[in-house]
Amino acid sequence: MPPRVSEEKARHRREKDDGKGFLIENYFMVYFIRSKMVSGIFAMVTLALAGCGSYAPPVGQRLSPTENARHNDVFATGYDAIMRKYIYPVDIEKIALDGIKGFAAIDPALKVEVRNHELVMSLDGETITTSPKPAPNPTDWARLTTSLSFEARRHSALMRKASAEKIYEAVFDGVLSNLDLFSRYAGADEAKRNRARRDGFGGIGIRFKLKKEIPVVTEVMPRTPAAEAGLRISDQITDVDGESLSKPRAAEVVELLRGPTQSKVTIGLYRPSEDRQFNVILERRHIISPTVYASRQGNILKIRVTGFNQATARNMATSLEEAKAKAAHIGPLSGIVLDIRGNPGGLLKQSVRLADLLLTHGLIVSTRGRHPDSPHYYEAGGRDLANGLPIAVLVDGKSASASEIVAAALQDRGRAVLIGTSSFGKGSVQTVIRLPNDGEITLTWSRFVAPSGYILHGLGVRPSICTSGNPEDIGSLIQSAMIQRLAARKTFVSWRIPGARKKADRQKLRDTCPPERHRKNLEFEIAKRVLDDRRLYAQALELSAGTHQARH
Repeated sequence: MPPRVSEEKARHRREKDDGKGFLIENYFMVYFIRSKMVSGIFAMVTLALAGCGSYAPPVGQRLSPTENARHNDVFATGYDAIMRKYIYPVDIEKIALDGIKGFAAIDPALKVEVRNHELVMSLDGETITTSPKPAPNPTDWARLTTSLSFEARRHSALMRKASAEKIYEAVFDGVLSNLDLFSRYAGADEAKRNRARRDGFGGIGIRFKLKKEIPVVTEVMPRTPAAEAGLRISDQITDVDGESLSKPRAAEVVELLRGPTQSKVTIGLYRPSEDRQFNVILERRHIISPTVYASRQGNILKIRVTGFNQATARNMATSLEEAKAKAAHIGPLSGIVLDIRGNPGGLLKQSVRLADLLLTHGLIVSTRGRHPDSPHYYEAGGRDLANGLPIAVLVDGKSASASEIVAAALQDRGRAVLIGTSSFGKGSVQTVIRLPNDGEITLTWSRFVAPSGYILHGLGVRPSICTSGNPEDIGSLIQSAMIQRLAARKTFVSWRIPGARKKADRQKLRDTCPPERHRKNLEFEIAKRVLDDRRLYAQALELSAGTHQARH
């Protein structure tokens, strides 16, 4: 049977930023001169090398030096990183076998099994090759993976049609799908998009959608070449550098618009509101997609954070400073609403820096893992750009990973009232390993621990005012939360017990405020009422206060 690749895994691969990693390791591509495949005597080489410390595949199965080196390098880099860094110990034989069995994702008729210390590969039940088990190290298992992949190609038409990238994907999906939901492989193209989301890209600063096969501008990012050139929402892109866009795919348009910073691009536009067509010449800059959107609503500053990339904390600080400057002219603020509903997470250090902007002291989050570099303690640095203004944080069942770090830190430090539903419960840290083919392995290597000592993974963060079930009467909901303060405090005491706990126990706690996806205005209306009433705000803070052992 093909290895299991769950629907949940596929869904998380499609999502923007589930807890994607915060550490990128660089590996360098090694190039070799191509030469013809070497032939030799299969039996003699097998017998001669069977007892050696380093595995070498039978001569008849070898590729050209270029192909051998490239495939060995990719597999060895991946296997080695997984062995050293995965949060739990793994056995090289098991993970490599899982990877080799991944060939069945390309051709289900392929099967690999261990018999008497040998690996036997069969196609439609007929043995096609037998190889001795190599030494238990990533290098030798990588060589065997390479050898078997091309032996499979020799016999399987489906494998012959598969690109090298398809084979890398099959192998690493086979390995990682059996580890955990958040460890995954991205090929070179997908990894390039991931890096652009995290770190930025050379571009012009727009978002667009294909409407009736026409690229239409849906957002013009401020302070970008597109904004400075006067591009507007609803402008239609007709051509790029003279290349007409006839029934384009979105990826094709993106590829044309992006390029090296300081390079120029000519864009043809049609503006429906003026019924005119024109060209603009733009110089690409380093663009980091906006994740922070601030607006003042009455005396409340609402800040929506949609993810955590390299610019999130900086843009949050800018929003706070600009709001304070405007308050001197249009009137003071009474509070801040931080909306992280639906925020899937992103870079860990950006979430720490964002929380640090609102705290003056104490632990923000700690991480624990098996690798010596995985434990970290992140402390607040003494800045509160909100100057002590009351804060409400909106969370829901899609608030995950980095957004949960912010929510837990502000709640445990007594700095904010949380409103909404229990969060997603992704309390794991992923490190990103860049492979020689420019693909990436995103690998779970540690767990988040909230300041009060509880492990976030599988549990999430519980709000003080729960809106699960979509209640309509805001007043009754707030009143009920205040009346049931004793029960709420008992729940928080149980929630914050340090250490791991059984799945059933976690589920019982989460059932007190079930995670739900909320897009309505309910939570914001509750937040405004709480922030406008200082007595009510103090009572809401008290619901989650005094039940933890946060380090000061």
